[in-house]
Amino acid sequence: MIPAHRRRIIRGLTQELREAIESLDYFCNGTLLSRTKTCGRPNCRCAKDPSARHGPYYEWTRMKNGRLVHSSVSREQAALLERALANARQVQELLKRWHELSEADILDKSLIAVPDSADHDGRSSLDIDR
Repeated sequence: MIPAHRRRIIRGLTQELREAIESLDYFCNGTLLSRTKTCGRPNCRCAKDPSARHGPYYEWTRMKNGRLVHSSVSREQAALLERALANARQVQELLKRWHELSEADILDKSLIAVPDSADHDGRSSLDIDR
């Protein structure tokens, strides 16, 4: 059985994870692309010089109701989406850690190094099995 002080530490860590998730504002999944395009007019500067293409234009691609959805977004919306997509990646990492801590608590395994005088065997804090 996990000693009471270990359980308090695990509960404190999961509280920190909840607070980290709660502190995030925007949250979106998908991919944000920045593209430049040629217009097709033969006399336009973009026809001769690839660095003179029009844009950038931003496209957000994501799954919605089981279907792939594409949206054109403004530069301002793209900036918000970049933050939202980064937040989504961060939440996935936080949830993964929360899952590990919950599993350790439920299965009486140790994910954290808290030395006990009687049962500390020198393992790394990432060793799960006792």
